[in-house]
Amino acid sequence: MEKSWHSREEFLRLVHMEGDGLVPGKVVVNGTIWDENEEYFKEVSEKAPHVEVSVARDPQRAQENWVRDAWGCLWHYPGDYLGGQVVEHPLEDWSSWGKYAPPDPEDYTDWSKAEEDVGRAKDEGKVAWGQVEHGFLYLRLTYLRGFQNFMLDVGEGREELRKLINLVTDYWCEVVRRWLELGVDAISFGDDLGHQDSLPISPESWRKLIKPAYRRIFSLCREGGAEVYLHTDGYVVDIIPDLLEVGVTILNPQDLVNGLEELRKLAWGKVCIDLDIDRQRITPFGTPEQIDEHILRCVRTLGSPRGGLMLTYGAYPRTPAKNVAAVISAMEKYHDWWRER
Repeated sequence: MEKSWHSREEFLRLVHMEGDGLVPGKVVVNGTIWDENEEYFKEVSEKAPHVEVSVARDPQRAQENWVRDAWGCLWHYPGDYLGGQVVEHPLEDWSSWGKYAPPDPEDYTDWSKAEEDVGRAKDEGKVAWGQVEHGFLYLRLTYLRGFQNFMLDVGEGREELRKLINLVTDYWCEVVRRWLELGVDAISFGDDLGHQDSLPISPESWRKLIKPAYRRIFSLCREGGAEVYLHTDGYVVDIIPDLLEVGVTILNPQDLVNGLEELRKLAWGKVCIDLDIDRQRITPFGTPEQIDEHILRCVRTLGSPRGGLMLTYGAYPRTPAKNVAAVISAMEKYHDWWRER
């Protein structure tokens, strides 16, 4: 069935907290788990008409695949449909800086097809999305330099790092302008800014180096009338106010890493939250009953009669199929919890 929040009107009402309390749910199942339990997941999904269930099967992430991206970074993907690691950094040595050329924003995607897709979404009354690659800024700096080199650059205050940040920011500003020219309603960004229980650099360094770049990019979106969706894994409690200040309108943080109460204190009622449901403790190792309790706690803590909350979950290898099913069932069970209050 067509999900109501896929419509532009319902989506924007939810984001702006002018909705009716609906809590949309989305579950993305890794292809290896899906293939082992396909009929079971189909049956569970059919009983959850208000939850969007899809399969993650990116051929670029096939097992033992090697890919060099547009920035010149060589990636190794060790496991099926899982994240990879950069093993060759084109700017590992600053002596390469003078010869380095960034990719052309014109080559970022097939812009003719993107224009068709945006037009089709608008004709059908759906949200017209633009997207920017995961790891677009902070992570891209670590991909280009290597993590240790990047950390030393921050500590030493290297002028080359500032120039590199400007180069990467200029690129994404051009990509964003192209999306805005197509008339998108929202642009999706992804940048994992946190470690398990801290930022990798101090909040002060983040504000000095990364925040101005985010402001430049996100300001273009807001001035162009587009929502800013930011996915970020890891602990980001220390900079949530900063993210809202620079223009994020839909924040996709992890739940337990940041804490539901901290997210309520810092973000609830100020930004639409697309909450990333735990993948480290409760869903891989807990019981279906504990998963149900956790989903309800998320909805009660961060939802409202006006909307402003979505739930998303990524199911990864070794997570029991019954636990993935429990997430889907709980999202369906509580999607209208606020409507009934």
